[in-house]
Amino acid sequence: MSRRHSAKYKIDRRVGENIWGRPKSPVNKRNYKPGQHGQNRRSKVSDFGMQLMAKQKLKGYYGDITEKQFSRVYVEASRMKGNAAENLIGLLESRLEAFVYRAKFVPTIFAARQFVNHGHVTVNGRRCNIGSARLKPGDVVQVREKSRNIALVLEALGSPERDLPDYIDVDPKAMSATYTRVPGLAEVPYPVQMEPAQVVEFYSS
Repeated sequence: MSRRHSAKYKIDRRVGENIWGRPKSPVNKRNYKPGQHGQNRRSKVSDFGMQLMAKQKLKGYYGDITEKQFSRVYVEASRMKGNAAENLIGLLESRLEAFVYRAKFVPTIFAARQFVNHGHVTVNGRRCNIGSARLKPGDVVQVREKSRNIALVLEALGSPERDLPDYIDVDPKAMSATYTRVPGLAEVPYPVQMEPAQVVEFYSS
């Protein structure tokens, strides 16, 4: 398993946006590029640069997954029927770690990855510790009974910071959530605008 060495908020600084909508993001106070000359950078961005930034932003949002994993998801999305950009979002949202984060079992996508890796959840009653595992509509994800009193989980479930999307049906008492359907881009509650069409152009060019 690869490890991400940079702090999560460095991703915000790099793309210049608060991509998770977190109140502690440094972008809220310093909405410019990092580095000594960050405030003075005003260079015109090329089409390739915009496509690259769209890819980095989307990849970063889902826990800064590796380039190999992300490009593999794109390839799968491009081979499916329908719009490749919509397919890409659907595949990313169906990852177990993304679902655990979206269901508010944990406060961040990075905590979701660790939570899954440590075996704290089950999928359809079976323990699963693979964050990239793909969910299908109708799958039920539940926090294991012995993990339900973890402070991180209780804090996340009670947090008003994020809203639950319509494609996830959560039972807070049972600490379980059902993946009801594959969402489209318009249904996913991103705090900032994501541009998967630019990501598709980046890989297809």
